[in-house]
Parts: sequence; structure tokens; C-alpha cells
Amino acid sequence: MAQTTAQTDRDLASIHEARTLARRAKEAASLLAELSQEQIDAIVDAMAQAATPEAESFARLAHEETGYGVVADKIQKNLFASDKVYRFIRPMKTVGVVRRIEDRKVIEIAEPFGVVAAIVPSTNPTSTAIYKILISLKARCSIVISPHPAAVRCISRVAEVMHDAARRAGAPDGAINWMSTVTIEGTQELMKARETAVILATGGMGLVRAAYS
Repeated sequence: MAQTTAQTDRDLASIHEARTLARRAKEAASLLAELSQEQIDAIVDAMAQAATPEAESFARLAHEETGYGVVADKIQKNLFASDKVYRFIRPMKTVGVVRRIEDRKVIEIAEPFGVVAAIVPSTNPTSTAIYKILISLKARCSIVISPHPAAVRCISRVAEVMHDAARRAGAPDGAINWMSTVTIEGTQELMKARETAVILATGGMGLVRAAYS
């Protein structure tokens, strides 16, 4: 009975945290939406530059915590996210007019979705966290990360490093958030929160089906 009560208390704490972080991210999203392309690019630059030198430490932490994979391979995946993905998205315009189709008289204007709920797995935890944070902020969206329970420490470390770099570069408080008390109930609450605009789910079929629902 005590174990059931303790589990219920943890679920309630996770649900409360999900709601709190979603509201916090929503407030930050309105501020991110007002930033210029130059300001957004400076934030993305800073995050990538902060994550890249930590590729090995992130990899070792992920391997120690989860027991999955090979450190050398994880280093390369982290670098792929912090360098190659970064270089791919860096030139993209995500603010204002991004394309004109003159013959059809169409003007495409970038508009951020809002809050991104990012579900990060235990198999590739740090590299997945890196690229989801980069692409979310590049699109002027705030993010709330729900780490896999078996990889909370390493995912949180990535989020901390990128959060600090983003804040120094001008990102509003609440632009990058991560759950520390993680349960299935808390993750489901984050995905169905009214503040959540987009779900980026990486994981097993059960989780992906829940995200689709």
C-alpha cells in the first residue's frame, strides 16, 4: 500500500511539474516570437557552440547512466546534432518573409507554433536533446523536454548547458525547460496540455502512439 501511495505521489508531482513548465514555456514563447532573425541566430549559435565541446562528456554521462551504446559512437551522434544539424539549419530564415512566389502572388511568412513538447528517449538521449532544442529555438518556439526516466541526468545536463548559453545570448527565461520528476502520467499531461502546440516524440511505439492520439 505504501508503495502504491508513493507512486501516486510521484505521478501527481510529475503532472504538476508538466503543467507548471508548460505555462512557463507559453510565456516565453510570446517573447521568442518577437525576436528578430539576428537575435534568434545568435541564440542558436551560442547553444551549438556550447554543446559541441561537451560532446564527449555528454556521451560518457549518457553511457554511464543508461548502459546503452558505445561512447565513441555517442560522441559522433552528439557532434552530428550540435554541428551538422546546426550548420544545416543556420542559413534558414525563420522570421518574417521567408519566400516569395511571384508568378502565383504568394508570400510565405514564418510564424512560430508556440510550445514544443519534446519526448527524449534513453537510447540516444543527449544527441536527441541537442537537436530538438536547436530546431525549436531556431523556429522561435519554446521547449519543454520530458526525458526518459532512465536518462534524466544526462538529458538534464544537455538542457542546462544549452539553457545557460541561450540565456547569455538573449533568450527569455523559460525558453528551455526540462522535467526532473518524470512518469508516464506526467509525460501524458505535458503532451495534452493546452499550452502545447507541437509534440516531437522519439521513443517506442507505445509512446509514439500516445503522441499521435
